[in-house]
Amino acid sequence: MSNIQKELKQLGINKLNEGAFSGVKSRKAGGAQIVSYSPVDGKPIATVKAVNKKTYTEVVDKAQSAFGEWRMWPAPKRGEVIRQIGEALRENKDALGKLVSYEMGKSLQEGLGEVQEMIDIADFAVGLSRQLYGLTIHSERPQHRMYEQWHPLGVVGIISAFNFPVAVWSWNAFIAWVCGDTCVWKPSEKVPLSAIACMNIVNTVFKANKVPDGVNCLVVGGRETGEWLSHDTRIPLVSATGSIPMGKAVGAAVAARLGKSLLELGGNNAIIITENADMNIAIPAALFGAVGTCGQRCTSTRRLIIHEKVYDSFKKKLTTAYKQLNIGTPLSQKNHVGPLIDKDAVQSYLNSLDAIKEQGGKAVIAGGVLKGRGFGSGCYVKPCIYEVSNEMPIVQHETFAPILYLMKYKTTEEAIAMQNGVPQGLSSAIMSLNMREAETFLSHKGSDCGIANVNIGTSGAEIGGAFGGEKETGGGRESGSDSWKAYMRRQTNTINWSTELPLAQGIKFEL
Repeated sequence: MSNIQKELKQLGINKLNEGAFSGVKSRKAGGAQIVSYSPVDGKPIATVKAVNKKTYTEVVDKAQSAFGEWRMWPAPKRGEVIRQIGEALRENKDALGKLVSYEMGKSLQEGLGEVQEMIDIADFAVGLSRQLYGLTIHSERPQHRMYEQWHPLGVVGIISAFNFPVAVWSWNAFIAWVCGDTCVWKPSEKVPLSAIACMNIVNTVFKANKVPDGVNCLVVGGRETGEWLSHDTRIPLVSATGSIPMGKAVGAAVAARLGKSLLELGGNNAIIITENADMNIAIPAALFGAVGTCGQRCTSTRRLIIHEKVYDSFKKKLTTAYKQLNIGTPLSQKNHVGPLIDKDAVQSYLNSLDAIKEQGGKAVIAGGVLKGRGFGSGCYVKPCIYEVSNEMPIVQHETFAPILYLMKYKTTEEAIAMQNGVPQGLSSAIMSLNMREAETFLSHKGSDCGIANVNIGTSGAEIGGAFGGEKETGGGRESGSDSWKAYMRRQTNTINWSTELPLAQGIKFEL
């Protein structure tokens, strides 16, 4: 823990932290204690008090009250506050990036990259604050004007996952704030310190700008806290990122009260490697996609669908590349792969390896748990490769770990059918210098995923484009493009500036 003490101090993390914010200061959470352990070395970093139901209710009340004032701030003024948050994140990028790396286990480069995503979405939100456009519509009635405008929704609930402790929250919160909403964030209980650090950074800016207390709220807790948020009629929109089972539960709860949900769930992402692929691009794309963040990205590459003519040569090159991976503490930039988040994730990885063997998978590089010096946390595993068929039950399932499946294909149509032949639909890619193959992949009969790439991998996304997927991935869209519309309500307005009142279907009242 000593190697991160300076960063903890800079970010306002104490030995014992309150896991509730309902304004610019923390408040007594009142719940049980959650200890945040680092998967890097297995050591406790700090303790956080979870919220109880009473504190949770008070926090949402505060957010609801703040909404009445915050929505009346001009959007560009709200954007100016977000601009200052971006500057504060730049000042704290190194400290926050290191905390994310240490608490979650992703490489330091990825931790810093995640903070950079927050900075980028802040910049995007600033521009958006002057572009919340409606439409003008021609009326069929003379001397009438129709137009469409967008209003803030209210309190937005945000449930985020451990694999991106801070960035995905910012995708939602920064856009929602510019739209005039207030936010209540329930981070993963596995990474609560990164969330508290964000609260401290943001609230310094909010306090300086006299932002109403309650615009920025936090409720740390486990599954029960997420259930409170999902069933809460005071929260018109719940944005949830995580597993498919979690998303189904959240979606059902929110739908039962006729609320709105934005779901970003699992991925089972494939890259099609054609006989026309540039191998100098395809190999690193497959490698990083499969092992980046130790396979714990929703966009991680799980499946490689390889043309039979290049299958053996590609497998050989990929195996050679895997043997060059350095596994160890993510705080060292010489290492490519860090640990899984915790021992439960390790057990899930081992269960999947057992299932692969039982279902007839053939090891190219066998998996296993790493032991010895530097691996004392018990969370370090071996990135592995298995030859499988797409129909195997385990291949249809997403394992959040660095397990990569290889399979052959003959025709482009067959490859696309295999790519689409899973319940999830987040990210996809094709490696080809053949225009017809690439365009077929992007056409109506191509990939059924929310993200489809040509000559880049499945992992990662730019904040300028809408991020999300189809099928069991949930159908939600976050971040760029017109994703802001999810955080607002649409209203159609008609103004009659004539001296008459034309009625529908020509109905007349003789008065």
